[in-house]
Amino acid sequence: MKSVPNDRKPSVQQRNGTPTVQYRSGARLAGPSIESQVLYQACRWFLRPVVRMAPINESAIRRAALLDLAAGMRPASGIRRQKVRLPGFDAEIVRAPGVSPELSDGVVLYLHGGGFLCCGLNTHRPVVATIAKLTGLPVMHVGYRQLPDTNISGSVDDCLTAYKWLLENGAQAGGTVFAGDSAGGFLVFATALKAREEGVDLPAGLVGLSPLLDLDCADKLVHANAARDVFAPVEALVTIGKLGGEVDGVLDPALSPVNGALEGLPPSLLFAAEGEVLRSDSELMAHRLSGAGVPTTLQIWDGQVHAFPALWPGLPESRVVLRRIARFVATRVRPDDGVARDKTA
Repeated sequence: MKSVPNDRKPSVQQRNGTPTVQYRSGARLAGPSIESQVLYQACRWFLRPVVRMAPINESAIRRAALLDLAAGMRPASGIRRQKVRLPGFDAEIVRAPGVSPELSDGVVLYLHGGGFLCCGLNTHRPVVATIAKLTGLPVMHVGYRQLPDTNISGSVDDCLTAYKWLLENGAQAGGTVFAGDSAGGFLVFATALKAREEGVDLPAGLVGLSPLLDLDCADKLVHANAARDVFAPVEALVTIGKLGGEVDGVLDPALSPVNGALEGLPPSLLFAAEGEVLRSDSELMAHRLSGAGVPTTLQIWDGQVHAFPALWPGLPESRVVLRRIARFVATRVRPDDGVARDKTA
């Protein structure tokens, strides 16, 4: 297994001589799979030019909503879906066949990515379905409001509303794990912090896949990966922060989860691609969580693109990551039998 060079690692506080953050760089695979290499090159030569040239304004965001509509044309096989209507937005609970409808045995709350402006229940149903099958638990997938209909704080409020609905309908905080990719990773941590602020019990664990955790992009603009990232241009992240996080032209640092009071948050699991610009957010968050005494694991994957498990759950590397997430969920939701179900991952 190839290790991440030491000069790429932030310093990590230690407790009892043991780092609370572990760094890994992939699976027991002989380098990136053929499928991953194809995805990487497709993003590099086709997706990146489109994303970099596309404007981010209200009309463009409205057109981006068609992406989720188009994704809805794909059949959802091997799962059962229960629609949940919440104030101003929808969610769905996804179950594998044979899984109990009861939420008291454990549940995952999944928050999809898309830069707070696109994607939704349809685009991310494949990764949600995979998590549902691997965990054997219901997964609540939240179609929270996005730009331009609300700002980022409004998206956080919707996610907290969904979590409260779970708790009111049989779920236990200690049996719930939050998970999300990209902007959804932001919402994972922001929702947990908002829950604590409102006196709502915290979930048992937090999972972020290539999470955006800091809306201030000053450091990301000068990071080496700003030029290497084949998926998410920093300039787009800057615009998203302005549209969704600024008030009177000022970005409130407290809006970014990386700046929150992290002490007491539940154990966290983070994944990032080695060459993506948002890797810096995961590294900073892992460092700060560790300093706050929160058990945290950060895994860095070579040769992958931003949020690859959500983008293509069937990649060999994605399957390994998703099995690791399932094991993490098991250890948090069922600590007595949460030993690795798939010890080959």
